[in-house]
Amino acid sequence: MGVAVASTQQLLRGGASARDLTEAVRSGSLVRVRRGHYAPAGTAAHVLGAVRVGGRLACVSAAALYGVFVFDASVLHVHLEHSSSRMRTPQNRRRPLNSMNRDGLLLHWSPVLDPMDGTEYSVGLRDALAQIIRCQSAPCAVAALDGAMHAGLIDADALAAIFAHVPQRFAPLQGKVNALSESGQESVLRMIVEEMGLDYEIQVSIDGVGRVDMVIAGVLVVEADSRAHHKEWEQHVRDRTRDRVLASRGYLTLRLLYRDIMYDAAGVQAAIRGLLAAHAGVRPGAAGQ
Repeated sequence: MGVAVASTQQLLRGGASARDLTEAVRSGSLVRVRRGHYAPAGTAAHVLGAVRVGGRLACVSAAALYGVFVFDASVLHVHLEHSSSRMRTPQNRRRPLNSMNRDGLLLHWSPVLDPMDGTEYSVGLRDALAQIIRCQSAPCAVAALDGAMHAGLIDADALAAIFAHVPQRFAPLQGKVNALSESGQESVLRMIVEEMGLDYEIQVSIDGVGRVDMVIAGVLVVEADSRAHHKEWEQHVRDRTRDRVLASRGYLTLRLLYRDIMYDAAGVQAAIRGLLAAHAGVRPGAAGQ
């Protein structure tokens, strides 16, 4: 994860002296994050903030460090032990934390799966995902779990352990996790389509076209586009060629932007219904009703 936050005891055991630590702080090469905790200069602000509060990065803030898709990491999520005391604001190790200065901060108190997992500044990935299930919307939780499974960061046993750790009301989400989804927006799109009650397949190979993100009702190809993959004109040319070949094979094509999928689920569903209703052999108005 490329970040080092260490306690005074760890640094002293590593050969540093108290004088070395003082000089490093004075020179600016080391930051005294909180009493008894140090970090190299240049350490990310959200990492420093979690340690200043008195806990560790949690939920989406921790998952993002592991490279897992998260919908919104603008709020700092921090896990605290029930015995935690002397909490400080993320910005100032000398300023006590209170109900008036918690803007942009969300505290997690639930016990973790494994207190020894993770690092000095972050809970382990399994715990971060369990916190996401409790804290975030169902589509965003499934997207994070999909991403972790797809990247090989967790396996089926870890997934089972995560769901055994969260309240039973979240159990139905476990069956929705699919490691085939290649991006967070694809996962959210899948949840949108499932809500409509439509049959679909993901990551489908079509002769002459290659693999597409989703095929709905056997006739509608839906692609989840993102700016990162469409910076060059050549990519647009390839996409239009794919669409033409799909049309020659009797498929309709719908390309959706990230903002459509993440912020306008109703609009996405309306577009899918409209195209399916217009396709020969699909009864108008049947989709999603």
